[in-house]
Amino acid sequence: MAKNIAPSDANLAITQIRSIIGVKQNQRDTLRSLGLKRIGHTVFRSADAVTVGMINTVPHLVKVEEAK
Repeated sequence: MAKNIAPSDANLAITQIRSIIGVKQNQRDTLRSLGLKRIGHTVFRSADAVTVGMINTVPHLVKVEEAK
């Protein structure tokens, strides 16, 4: 699980690890804004302030790793 990611120049691999069933609508919208569509789906994003803010909104639903 992601814990308080900070903005940087890194690229991140963001993977959805939990279902959106039963979560608040704003958290569903956040996952869609990140581009995640299903469990196991991975997207690559830069670690800018907007992306980091979205990740910190749903840390219990995603796994974040630094992309190479």
